[in-house]
Order: sequence, then C-alpha cells, then structure tokens
Amino acid sequence: MRGRAATDAGLPDRGTGRLRAVPRLIHLNGPPGIGKSVLAQLWAEDHPGVLNLDIDRLRVLVGGWRERFAETGEIVRPLALGIAGTHLHGGRDVVMPQYLGRLGEIERFEAVAHESGAAFCEIVLMDTKEHALERFYRRGEQGTAAWHQYVQEVVERGGGQALLARMYDQLTAVLAARPTATVIPSAAGAISQAYQALTAALSTVP
Repeated sequence: MRGRAATDAGLPDRGTGRLRAVPRLIHLNGPPGIGKSVLAQLWAEDHPGVLNLDIDRLRVLVGGWRERFAETGEIVRPLALGIAGTHLHGGRDVVMPQYLGRLGEIERFEAVAHESGAAFCEIVLMDTKEHALERFYRRGEQGTAAWHQYVQEVVERGGGQALLARMYDQLTAVLAARPTATVIPSAAGAISQAYQALTAALSTVP
C-alpha cells in the first residue's frame, strides 16, 4: 500500500498511521438479516474516519417513511450516492451495508466510487437460502425491536417468505453477473469468523 504526504486528505491505516492512497467504497451486500449492519458497525468502530453509510438510518429521517416505506427508499438512494461521493472525495473510506438485488443499483454506486477516485469493493455475505430466511425472522425476535418488527411487517405485506426467497434468488443472479465480488460465508452466530474473513478480503485491496 502506498503512503502519501500527511497534508493530503486520506484515511489513516489502522495500526500504522499511514494514509491510504485510494479510498474505498465497501459495499456489504447480502440477504436481509444476514449480518451486514453488524459487520459494518464493527468495521467503522475499528477504522476511525470510515463512514458507516447505513441507508436504513437515512430512511427514518424522511417524513412519512412508515406509510411510504418503498417510496422513501427511492428518495434516500440518491442521498446515499451523494453522501458516499462527498466522503470518498475527502479521501476517506465508506462502508455501506445494503441489500441490492438489481445490477443497475450496484452499478450506480460503483460509478460514484470511480468518479470519486475510489476503489469499489464488493463483498457479499451469504448463507444457504433456508438459513437466510430463518435468520430474517429470528433477527426480529432477538433484537432492536421497533425497527426489525416494522420491517417484518413490511415483508409480510409484500409476500413474506416468498418475497424473501425472490430477493435471495435475485442476489444469486447478481452474483453470477458480478464475478469480481467476494463472497463471505456468514453463519448464524459466527460474527467473529465473518469479520475475520471481511478483514482478510479487504487486506488485498490497496
């Protein structure tokens, strides 16, 4: 990894203090409930200066998001693109935990990374289809109740397990079209193992 002058904008590399030559947009993709947000939070905590761009946090800032959940998603997606570009232009990494099941959506964020002089790091967390569906519902039982329970209601209105299965299949199709994406196995309860795999995958990106 190449260093640069301390007066330049850039992200100090954890443990060395060196500045990263090229910022990174790290997209953590994966089925709902697979652990994307947890890993992104851990990564941001371990790497000062990294922006944890959790798009769901933007969604709840828009009035009427509960009644217009899907519409609000369309509103905040361009905001996320702008925020990512601004942070990357400053020479700092962005980690974005977000399910994206359409090639066009991924390509928009990839384009922002490249326009900002950044690398686009595509990481996909995966479990078996059966386990991924089970984990989505267990997440609602275990956790930060209000948000997850509401998302479960949205999923149920949209088709429940059939909707989740379609989302999984869409992601599988995306993977077939994105051969450079890195797939990381994500088993239930194995956060530390997934984090280690994420760290190893990103260590190869300058």
